[in-house]
Amino acid sequence: MTEENIELIEDDPIEVRRSKREALIAAGIDPYGHAFDMSHHIAELDETYSGLEDGESTEDEVTIAGRVMAKRVQGKIIFLELQDSTSTIQLFCRINALGEEAFEALKDLDVGDWLGVHGTMMRTRRGQLSVAVDSFELLSKSLRPLPEKFHGLTDKETRYRQRYVDLVVNPGVREVFEKRFKIVSAIRRYMEDQGFYEVETPFLHGIIGGANAKPFVTHFNALDRDYYLRIATELPLKRLLVGGFEKVFEIGRQFRNEGMDPYHNPEFTTMEAYQAFTDLSGMMRLTQGFVQAAAQAACGMLQVEYQGTTIDLSGDWRVATMMELASEGAGEEVSFERSREELVSILERGGGHAEDAWGKGKLIAEIFEAFAEDKIVQPTFVTDHPLEVSPLAKKSPDDPEVTQRFELFICGHEYANAFTELNDPVDQAERFRAQVAAKDMGDDEAMGFDADYIRALEYGMPPAGGVGVGIDRLVMLLADAPTIRDVLLFPHMRDEV
Repeated sequence: MTEENIELIEDDPIEVRRSKREALIAAGIDPYGHAFDMSHHIAELDETYSGLEDGESTEDEVTIAGRVMAKRVQGKIIFLELQDSTSTIQLFCRINALGEEAFEALKDLDVGDWLGVHGTMMRTRRGQLSVAVDSFELLSKSLRPLPEKFHGLTDKETRYRQRYVDLVVNPGVREVFEKRFKIVSAIRRYMEDQGFYEVETPFLHGIIGGANAKPFVTHFNALDRDYYLRIATELPLKRLLVGGFEKVFEIGRQFRNEGMDPYHNPEFTTMEAYQAFTDLSGMMRLTQGFVQAAAQAACGMLQVEYQGTTIDLSGDWRVATMMELASEGAGEEVSFERSREELVSILERGGGHAEDAWGKGKLIAEIFEAFAEDKIVQPTFVTDHPLEVSPLAKKSPDDPEVTQRFELFICGHEYANAFTELNDPVDQAERFRAQVAAKDMGDDEAMGFDADYIRALEYGMPPAGGVGVGIDRLVMLLADAPTIRDVLLFPHMRDEV
C-alpha cells in the first residue's frame, strides 16, 4: 500500500480470533461462507484500468474475492490489501458507503481472512488503483496469523513444511511452481505433437527393475506378499512396444529409498518415453526438442541463468564419450585397456573407493563421476557407457564393452538418461543374471530377474530408443532453484518436533 500516515492494525492472537469466530456464529453469521460469484480476477482489473488517471473514479461495478493481506484504518476510511491467485489490489472502504454496522464489521476483520467484495473502480489521488467497496462478505475466517507480521516467511524448514503459508507470503514461490506447471504442460504437448501416446503403468511392482536403486517395500494384503513402489517405468512401457504401440510416454512419480540432498528426494517425478524403430540419435533429437520446448514455455528463451551461470540450450548440443571425458578430467587415459589395478589407482586419486564386486566398467563410470561430471557446464550428451552399468542398453556394434546409451549433463548434474534399447531376450536374460549375482555379492541396488519381461522380449520387441528425464531437476534449472525442495510443493521432511 502507498497510503501514508495511517495506523497499522496489529494482528490478533489465535485466542482473539477464535472469540471472533464464536461471536459471528452466535450472531447467525457463517464464518466459512459459501460459493461466491466473481466478475474479475485482480490481474484483469490491473490491465483494464491501467490508464485510469490519479484521483479518477468510475461507475464500473466489479465483484472480486481474495485473502486480506494488510489492513489499515484512518478514521472513517479502511484500506485493505486483497490478494487473489493473480495479483493484489487495494480496497478503499468508506463508512458513508458501507454504513456504520458494516464498517464496524469490516474493522473487526483480520489479516488472513478471505473476503468477497462488490464495488466500483477508482484510482486514489496518490495513484493507487483501488476498488471503492460498497458491500462485502466474509468467506473464511483465519484463526492463525500469517508469519512475521506480513514481512514474509524466511525459515526454510518452516517454508518447506508449511508450503501453504509459503505460497501466501512469498510471491516468488508461486512463480516457481507456475513455471513447473508450464514445463510439464509443454513437455506433454511436445510429446503428443510428436505422435506419442501418454499411458499409465503400475506403481506397485513385484520385481525391482528399470534402474539400480533401493526400493520402498510394502505388503499387498490381498496377495499376501511384498511389493515394491516403482523405481522406474521402463519395463512396463517397453512391454507396450512388444504389444504394438509405436510411441509411448509416461509422466509420473518414482520412489527410491535413498538419501535426501539438494538434488535428490525419495519421491520424484520423471518423464519416460519409448519409440519403436529409432535409436540413440533419435532420442538425442527428442530430448533436445522437449527440453527446448520447456525452456521456451517457462522462460521465453533458450539462454537461461542458473545460479549465476548462463546456460545456452539453443543449437545442437555437444556429444562426447564417457571415457573421453573421464580421460580429460583425470589427465590420463581411462579405458578398458588399463588394468583393474590402474583404474582403482586413478579412482582413489580422485577421492573414490573401489568395491571388490566392481569390474572395469563400473570403475570407469566412477572415475567419470569423480573427475569429469562437475566440469560439464553446457548441455552435453555423454555416450558409450560401460556395459556393466547399463544392463538395459544395447551393446555398441563397435565395442562390446560399452553400450548405446547417453546421459544428458548440464551444470555438473544428470538431467536425462537414454538407450538404444536392448531387445535381444537371450542377452537381456544374461544381464539380469549378472544383476542377480551382483545383488548376491552385496549390491542392494541391483535389479531382480524379471522373467515376464524376458518372456515379452521373446515374443519380439522392435528396435527402439528410450529416454527418461528428471522433471524436478529440469524445473530447478529453468526456475534457477538451488535445491530440489524449492521445486517440490511438498518435499519430504523429518518429523516435526
